[in-house]
Amino acid sequence: MSEKENTTREKVEATLDLVRPALQADGGNVELVDVTDDGVVSVRLTGACAGCPMSTMTLKMGIERTLRDRVPEVKRVDSVQG
Repeated sequence: MSEKENTTREKVEATLDLVRPALQADGGNVELVDVTDDGVVSVRLTGACAGCPMSTMTLKMGIERTLRDRVPEVKRVDSVQG
């Protein structure tokens, strides 16, 4: 992993730490899976978030928007299963 990728990953993880309390309050959580060098972040929604009908909104309007605001290198956030 390059130094840039490592720094971006650290920024992403720190930002996810900011959104986790809201997810945990509803019985869910988010797990960082990967950060690519072209700005794609892969996350896994867990707990109540994994099966929630609003998970797409949570992902795009909550997690992705917060990450893109705080970490300019982030271009997109995708959810992975399993």
